Amino acid sequence: MRVSVLQENLARALGVVSRGVASRPTQSVLGNVLLTTEDGRLRLSAINLDQGISITERVNANVEAEGAITVPAREFLEIVNILPPAPVDLEVDARTETLVIKAAGKAANKLKGIDAEQFPQIPEFDADASMSVPAEALQEMINQVVFAAAKEDNRPILQGILTKFDGNHISMVAADGFRMALRTTELNEAVDEPFTLVIPARTLAEIARIAPGDDHQIHISIPPGRSQVMFHLGDVDIVSQLIDGKFPDVEHLIPKTSATSTIMGTKELTQACKNAEIMARNASNTTRFSIKPGRNTAEPGAVTVSAVASERGENEWTLDANIEGQSLDVAFNIRYVLDVLAVIKEEQVALETNGPASPGLLRPAGRLDFTYVIMPMSTR
Repeated sequence: MRVSVLQENLARALGVVSRGVASRPTQSVLGNVLLTTEDGRLRLSAINLDQGISITERVNANVEAEGAITVPAREFLEIVNILPPAPVDLEVDARTETLVIKAAGKAANKLKGIDAEQFPQIPEFDADASMSVPAEALQEMINQVVFAAAKEDNRPILQGILTKFDGNHISMVAADGFRMALRTTELNEAVDEPFTLVIPARTLAEIARIAPGDDHQIHISIPPGRSQVMFHLGDVDIVSQLIDGKFPDVEHLIPKTSATSTIMGTKELTQACKNAEIMARNASNTTRFSIKPGRNTAEPGAVTVSAVASERGENEWTLDANIEGQSLDVAFNIRYVLDVLAVIKEEQVALETNGPASPGLLRPAGRLDFTYVIMPMSTR
């Protein structure tokens, strides 16, 4: 193999692909990135068998000789990142299984590699059997649910996101036992039959990180057997194992009615919550929301966000709100509230509550495609 590729393109592709390399690979070749020539371009691939994910990206290159090799991902990335912004020449010494890396007539590096035949086979994306979603919409959708998935749980199913395809809609649900996030958006074309998948949250987090925030499309394919899901984003392919098992029925937690409906400014509520967090983090993140409607229609209601840490102090922040219903006090984990506020772009947020022992519902005001349910905390 002998190719030449721009340093900035190679560094960017390696930055994406190297995230698919296992931190502690069980085999040496699994700590490597696979380099192959393909249709006049350079293809880079990495795979993590423990997490069941692979990432592939293609970059434009001047291909003088076809070939393939695997080289240590970490060292290769470090070398490329330090090279000057100029064409990088890559050549494989087949006799010694070494990749020679040269740039600008100044730098020359040699990396010991492993035969490409030892690298696990990565399935090819099937464009003819795929569905598509606008990249920006899917990116926002993922960001609004992925944080609610369990980080560590004795039920691995909760480390995944329940993804439903029904007609021309796709929905995602994440839950960790203390909160639930549900988001829906539209597919470009309707699916023939409804089906569901449980996709690892870490896979979708990578999709959101890589996805271009513009008018591109993300194509999704489900290979036969439905044990994997494949995503195609421009020049990037991501293949992920699905999580096997039955996702719990958490959508029944969504309150159908509310005793109190409160509309607040997203920015000011965020400030109030960040203020409360200073004390709440010393008190299991417990934060009280005191909701009081105005005495008449001309007077705004008020929400006081407060926290008390017995050995540190206490604080509160009161903000105006449009409140319909009765007064009540309810406590939530302030981190869980801040997590959802961070992904709401709208100027106003709605909080719907039924009492101190009932789940609260948060969503962008005026939108029904995003719902966040949070369990209350005891203040006793």
